[in-house]
Amino acid sequence: MPVLAPDLPAAEGEQSPGRTARRDRGWLMRRMLAGADLLALAVAFLVVDLIYLSSPNPGDAIGLNTEFLLFFVTLPGWIVLAKLYGLYDLDEERADHSTADELIGVFHLVTVGSFAFFAVAWLTRLVHPTPGKIISFWALATVLIVLARACARIVARRHSWYTQRTLIIGAGDVGQLIARKILKHPSYRIELVGFVDAAPKERREDLGDLTLIGSATELPQLIEQYGIDRVIVAFSNEGHEETLELVRTLAAGSVCIDVVPRLFPLMGQSIGIHSIEGLPLVALPRGRMPRSSMLIKRVFDVSLSSLGIVLLAPLFGLIALKIKLDSPGPVFFRQPRMGADDEPFEILKFRTMATDAEDRKHELAGFNKHARETHDPRMFKIPDDPRVTPFGRFLRRYSLDELPQLINVLRGQMSLVGPRPLILDEDRHVTTWRRRRLRVKPGMTGLWQVLGRDDLSFEEMVELDYRYVAGWSLLGDLSLLLRTLPAITRERAAY
Repeated sequence: MPVLAPDLPAAEGEQSPGRTARRDRGWLMRRMLAGADLLALAVAFLVVDLIYLSSPNPGDAIGLNTEFLLFFVTLPGWIVLAKLYGLYDLDEERADHSTADELIGVFHLVTVGSFAFFAVAWLTRLVHPTPGKIISFWALATVLIVLARACARIVARRHSWYTQRTLIIGAGDVGQLIARKILKHPSYRIELVGFVDAAPKERREDLGDLTLIGSATELPQLIEQYGIDRVIVAFSNEGHEETLELVRTLAAGSVCIDVVPRLFPLMGQSIGIHSIEGLPLVALPRGRMPRSSMLIKRVFDVSLSSLGIVLLAPLFGLIALKIKLDSPGPVFFRQPRMGADDEPFEILKFRTMATDAEDRKHELAGFNKHARETHDPRMFKIPDDPRVTPFGRFLRRYSLDELPQLINVLRGQMSLVGPRPLILDEDRHVTTWRRRRLRVKPGMTGLWQVLGRDDLSFEEMVELDYRYVAGWSLLGDLSLLLRTLPAITRERAAY
């Protein structure tokens, strides 16, 4: 692996690229999120005030003004409470953190804050907010804080301070795998500077110009020289004690540190950590979901899919009409897919291809994206597939062709969130422990949709499905649903 030449010293009068000369993601996000919280809280309180201001009792207006002054005085307490819930620090620590990940924290914040305000008002006797008004504020503030935080992140991610310059310690298979995943997800706003390793492996072809910039012994100097914000420790060839000493040294500074666990393929999205006599242990979840969890998941699926079908019925009609006008053929595309417990089912989609698409498949085998890029033909995806109709390309671009799968969910053949529903030719390549992905119903969305969609290799997709099944939780499903919309609207080709 070639070595990148070190940067030249800054010219006189220019700023050094070191950390002391630049703001970072944490500095930016703490201020943006705090501002979003204050704005949302103030707007929620004012809106509820205006609603109750229509009361016919003139004396209520004086009470409402007093309430707002008291609420304004308590605003710093809301920020402190949000800080205690960790709502201002996770964007800096976690590369993929999103508003969907903090729904529970926001819920707790507004619930505890509303109760505390009510308690202060009752104890001081300065104002007398009614329970109805407190509940109205609680509901509106919860919604507005979530929306304001989402908007704050959209704005912040466009700023240069949000970008984290990153080094990877270890240029072996795992280090290069992490680098490839980061490069494929520019939304993380992680700028990879290079690898640090004394004995690197040969560089993968898909890593572009990313290269080796030094050894672990030079890391403190490299961090200062390149203005590094984050370091990822990924199985370097350094000895165990040397690596421990290195990480301890880094932890004393201001960089964020990520450590790849040795058995990371076994770990789901959420894992439990406990300890025995101070020694931390990672608890892996049991292999099969309890019946109670399966029941909760099914109730969740039936409720949301029924609501979705009713609300989206007009859109279904418009899409069906456009498909009929766009090209000859049926409105729906039906195809056998492998379901839970090895039970095949027929998936429903809006038709996006010409009716002779299957007959022409063999003609396009040489254009298979996965066969050309990773020499793995197990999945068949063609960029700019000529069989796709003009309107079909639009439907695929925004995943609107997937909406009829709500019917599959209601029938009990699929779930809103779950493993990817594979065609039978793809499913036959899933063997051994990988078949545990079929312990739950395939989903309309899932980790594969949010983290990679068609950019994932077959092996990566199957591994993500396994991790989903191993670490299932209802909160995790809700988070994936909320993260799906931003995922499908990112700029990427419509396959």
